[in-house]
Formats: sequence, structure tokens, C-alpha cells
Amino acid sequence: MLGFLVNKADYIDYWKLTAEKDWVATNHLYEKGDYIHSLFFAHLVIEKLLKAHWVKDNESNVPPKSHNLLFLSAQTTLLPPSDLLRLFSQINQFQLDGRYPDYKMNMYKIADQAYTKSLLTDIEKAMLWLLLSL
Repeated sequence: MLGFLVNKADYIDYWKLTAEKDWVATNHLYEKGDYIHSLFFAHLVIEKLLKAHWVKDNESNVPPKSHNLLFLSAQTTLLPPSDLLRLFSQINQFQLDGRYPDYKMNMYKIADQAYTKSLLTDIEKAMLWLLLSL
């Protein structure tokens, strides 16, 4: 997959580093009022951290090519609390919404500044939980 990565720790660090970079982008997009794309990148942050966990918990260093946070979580040894699983389910919609215009138009009606700020606060808590458990 990524030829410059040598061992399991390198793969885990790759997913963590790219998640951290995406978190910066998430916040930049939010600050500019681009709430849908901010939430799309926030989804990527959680997805990448779950992929780091997947690599840690599985023999292979190459996680499944899935964007579904619930699926990825279930493939690890993590035991997320129910509120975190609900959050994963809620933000799963933003990986589709960011990719397909018809979904995105529906989300523009929902993802205002207050909604996005609240969700990003919850996502940041999830991000920290995932980082601390790596």
C-alpha cells in the first residue's frame, strides 16, 4: 500500500498523522463557514483513527477500504460506549454527503453553524478517546 512504511508502528503513525492534519483542515473549513466540508473532514479524522486501531488490532497493516465508522470500529478490539457508537452512526452520513451532490444539498439545510459546532465538539471528544486508546 504505502511503500515508505516499514512496520506496524509506521502504519499506525501514518493514520494518526494524517488524521491530525485533517483535523486542522476541519477547523479551517469551520472557521470559513464551510460546514458540510468541515464535517466531511471530521468524518475522515475518525475514519483514519479507526484505521489506526484496525492496524493495531489485526495482523495486516492494510485496513479495509471502507468509510463506515461502525464497520471499522467493529473490526477492532475497541469497546466504544453507546454514545460514541451513536456519534459514529450520525457522522457516517457526512462521508456520503461530501461525495454526492444530492445528499449534500439535504445537509446544507441541517448543518448550520450551531449544529456543526456542537457536532465538532463531540467529534473532538471521540478523536481524543481514540488517540488515548492507541
